[in-house]
Amino acid sequence: MRHRNYRLFFWGQLISLIGTWMDKTAEGWLVYQLTGSKVMLGVIAAAGTAPMILFSFWGGSLADRLPKRSILVVTQSCAMLLAFIEAFLVWSHLVQPWQITVLATLGGIVLAFDMPARQSFMIEMASREDLMNAISLNSTIVNGARLIGPSLAGIIMARFGIWQCFLLNGLSFVAVIGSLLMMNPPHIVAPARSVSALRHALGGLSYVRHNRRVFTLLSLFSVVGVFGWSFPVLMPAYAQDVMHLNAAGYGILMSATGLGALAGALVTAAAGQDMPRRMAVLGGVWLFASALFLFSITRIYALELLFLALAGFGMMVFFSTSNTLVQTSVPDEMRGRVMGVWALIFGGMIPIGSLEAGSMARWIGTPGAITFGSVICALAALVTWLKIRGRPSGS
Repeated sequence: MRHRNYRLFFWGQLISLIGTWMDKTAEGWLVYQLTGSKVMLGVIAAAGTAPMILFSFWGGSLADRLPKRSILVVTQSCAMLLAFIEAFLVWSHLVQPWQITVLATLGGIVLAFDMPARQSFMIEMASREDLMNAISLNSTIVNGARLIGPSLAGIIMARFGIWQCFLLNGLSFVAVIGSLLMMNPPHIVAPARSVSALRHALGGLSYVRHNRRVFTLLSLFSVVGVFGWSFPVLMPAYAQDVMHLNAAGYGILMSATGLGALAGALVTAAAGQDMPRRMAVLGGVWLFASALFLFSITRIYALELLFLALAGFGMMVFFSTSNTLVQTSVPDEMRGRVMGVWALIFGGMIPIGSLEAGSMARWIGTPGAITFGSVICALAALVTWLKIRGRPSGS
C-alpha cells in the first residue's frame, strides 16, 4: 500500500467488484427464475467465459505491446455499458434468457482483454519484491467484494427488485475507471516486435509449454478450474431445491466462500513469503477439495457455511501462491502473454466446468455433482505431488 498507483487501484477495484458480485449473484437467481434449468445456469456461465478461449492470446499480446492502463480503461468502460444494458432489460421486463447469454458472451470478450492486462499490471503498480503482497491484497478485495456483494444482492433482490443490482454494478465501474485515470504509471517501452501478430500472441503458449514449473502449475490450475471452481454455478439450484432458501439465504450462502477466501488472501499477504510454496499450492487444493466434499454431503445450514468458508480459504491460498509463482518465473517481456495463457485457463476452463457441472447435476443431482468435482480436484493435487516430489524446490 506504500505505492500510490496500487492504493488507487485497490479502492477503485474494491467498489467495482462489489458491484460485479452483486451482478453475478442476481444473474444466477434471475436465470433460474426464468428457466428453472440447471443446465441453463451452466450455459450462461459458460457463455461468460468461453470467448476467452479465442481472445485471451490476443489480450496477452496487447498487454505486452500497449500501455496496460489504457487497455483497462477501455475494457472497464465496455463492461459498464453491458451492465447498464442488462439493468434496462430487466427493469423493462423485456429480458429473455437469450439476451442474457448474448450479454454474457460480450462480457467474456471484454474479460479476455482485461484479465491479462490487469494481472500483468500488478508488478508495474507495485514492484517485483512486493508482487506476492500485491496479488494477495488484490485477492483480498476480490473476496471482500465476494463477501459483501452477494449479501447486498440478496437484500436488494428481496426488497427492491433484481434490476437494481445490475444498475448498481454499472455505476460501480465509475470508481475503478476514475482510479485508473488518476494513476501515474511508469513509462515502459515495449520491445520491438520482429514476428507476426499471430506468432507474437502464441509466444506465451510456446513459453509455457517449455517451462516445466509454469506448465505444471497451469496444468493443476486447469483441472481445479474445470472440476472445482465451477461449483458456484450450481448454487442457485442448491439453495432453492436442496436447502429451500429464499433470495437472502442464497446470498449469505454465496458470501460464505468469499469470507473464507478473504481470510486466505489476508493470511497469504501476511505470511505468504514464509510459507513453503509447494505446501501452499498443494495444501490449498486439498483443503479446498476436502471442505467442498463435506459441504456436499451435509444438510445443516451452519455447517454448510463453515465448509464453504474453508473451501474459499484453501482456494485462495492456492490461487495467490500459484499466480505469484507463475509471474515471478517469467521475464518481463513475456508476462502479458503468459498471463494471457493464465486467463485462457482461468476463463476458458470455466465454460467446460460450467457445462460439466450442469450436466452432472442433471444426471446425479446437484450435491452429487459437487462431490464428484471435489474428488477430482483432490486426485489432481495428489498426481501433481507424485510428479514433482523429486524435483528441486525451484523447478
